[in-house]
Amino acid sequence: MTGCLLAGLTALALQGSDFRLEWTHSVEHVAWREEWRIEGDRLHLIRAAVKGSGAGMEPGQDAVLRDGWWQWTPDLAPQAELLLAASGATGGGWRICDGKRCQELGQAAGGPIRLRPCPRARK
Repeated sequence: MTGCLLAGLTALALQGSDFRLEWTHSVEHVAWREEWRIEGDRLHLIRAAVKGSGAGMEPGQDAVLRDGWWQWTPDLAPQAELLLAASGATGGGWRICDGKRCQELGQAAGGPIRLRPCPRARK
């Protein structure tokens, strides 16, 4: 089973319906990652993790420290899209990973990147 995300006007082919979104916090310069699943026309947040804590990046209430990462299961309704800011202030962009392959978006400062499931082909 393959998955597909639209990042602006670009389609990103995924190995499956699960992907990981990773970035470095622009103020605290600490790694953050979220695990997402595409289900129909929605994005479901499965798990979040942060490598530390600081301004605007506190771990969730049920967070557990594993392998240096605070990990938890956020209580967030399924999302139609994600808006990813591209500040250019982090030394890198957003990484979308599926399995061992990662793709980077938004390395340079610019407008937000709209990330959403690809429309499903109608039969």
